[in-house]
Amino acid sequence: MERMVEILKKKFGDCIGKSSDAIPRQLHIQITKDVVVKISRFLVESLEMRFLFLFASDDRKESHCFHLRYVFSIHHLDQFIVLCAPVREEDVTFPSLTPFLPRANWQEREVQDLFGLVAQGHPDPRGLILHEDWPKDIYPFRKDFVQSGKIPRQKGEYIFEKVEGEGVFEIPVGPVHAGIIEPGHFRFSVAGESILKLEIRHFYTHKGTEKLGEGKNPNQLLCLAERISGDNSVSHAAAAAQALETLCGIQIPKRAQCLRVVLLELERIYNHMADIAGVVLDVAFGFGSAQLARSRERAMRLNERLTGSRLLRGMIVFGGVRNDLLDLDMKFLISEIREMKADFDEVIQILWNVSSFMDRVQSTGMIKKEIVETLGGTGPVARASGVDRDLRRDHPYAIYHELLFMVPVFTEGDVESRIKVKMQEVYESFKLIHEAIQGMPEGNTCVAEVATLKPMRSALGYVESPRGECFHWIATDQKGKIARWKIQSPSFSNWPLIEYAVLENIVPDFPVINKSMNLSYSGNDR
Repeated sequence: MERMVEILKKKFGDCIGKSSDAIPRQLHIQITKDVVVKISRFLVESLEMRFLFLFASDDRKESHCFHLRYVFSIHHLDQFIVLCAPVREEDVTFPSLTPFLPRANWQEREVQDLFGLVAQGHPDPRGLILHEDWPKDIYPFRKDFVQSGKIPRQKGEYIFEKVEGEGVFEIPVGPVHAGIIEPGHFRFSVAGESILKLEIRHFYTHKGTEKLGEGKNPNQLLCLAERISGDNSVSHAAAAAQALETLCGIQIPKRAQCLRVVLLELERIYNHMADIAGVVLDVAFGFGSAQLARSRERAMRLNERLTGSRLLRGMIVFGGVRNDLLDLDMKFLISEIREMKADFDEVIQILWNVSSFMDRVQSTGMIKKEIVETLGGTGPVARASGVDRDLRRDHPYAIYHELLFMVPVFTEGDVESRIKVKMQEVYESFKLIHEAIQGMPEGNTCVAEVATLKPMRSALGYVESPRGECFHWIATDQKGKIARWKIQSPSFSNWPLIEYAVLENIVPDFPVINKSMNLSYSGNDR
């Protein structure tokens, strides 16, 4: 870390300010905002780091300015770098990264909407989070925003990009859908049934979860985290718990680490089974979908028997896990996953021998590796397009560094590849659960005495959720209370990819493509 600071100071001189590596594997460096693009380009192109995300915080009470933070990953060293640039209230502009790093597009637009900071040079500065009826001078994530007040509405219209030409017309879908899914709008430009362009418009039910977390105690925050996206309850809670525990310098007991792995992999199993079942249903193969739905239901009943919750809620707590698993529970769990694997094997073999199913998923919804890398795609969607990346291996947490597992990667980037990734990950999850149980030591499942949060500190927590990389960044104020909570959900990273996945496909294949990616509206509208 010291070497990294020396390199940056030699390259950028006085633009590099104070640095801190008090948090393990996380280096925080103060910079000036005018060199954000230059330093980011140097980190990405010369030092081969990966840009993860950026966000803002309102620190005017303490330092009379806002701050922008840019998070980078050095996967081969298991390190993170966080660049911190102040933005004065009298000049709320900052240079846009988007022309150089398109994956920053939504993130910078989010900062503009929620904090009122302006990304100069952004190629598409339209509103993102706040819709057209929201007043232009009210920024809900600033500290002086009154949450209990009634927001006056104004007239406005979101301008969709047009595709013009003979025989081209638009098909609007949503935001209200026929099923029970949350609202999201899709605007297709088509010629016949062939899709020429798709533009998505989301954030109809933004919950302001990050704002709600301010001032909460750790376990209240974890309760909120579990509700970001219901079927990823464990992932979000575990990532937030890791950030909180890192802030306090807590090392949770080894038994608790093993149990967290078991919970995370149980969550991955029922999610992936549901995803594959959804694709199978959308191609009208009812028998296969019913069998997979039955397997998913068995997995969720197993969750309820072990934890009392089908979604595994309430198990992750600050400092460990709430309840232990008895020897009898573990024997039952091993027996169940053995039978579930045999059942899953049989259904998958049937699927791969149904020609009508294979015809609908092969070469459908292809996303090139270059597009995934450029837009910052993550999780099974990225691995199906040849991106060999998994936080469990590259930035291991809990006891993943002690476990042997394969990261499945395919290169075609189509619906079939996304199914294959999830299918193989289910098998790996079965093995990981068995290995975690076999190596689980005796001992406590939570730290004996939970420490209080330290003031003026910040830390990053992360997990590889079923949908991909899930990051939680938490900062405390001068009194040790939570001052800022940033949630980077995998769905927020992956939604822009669907606009490319559907190109040159036909409209009836959109549900299949959409389900193969299985992006969360709730996780996106966090």
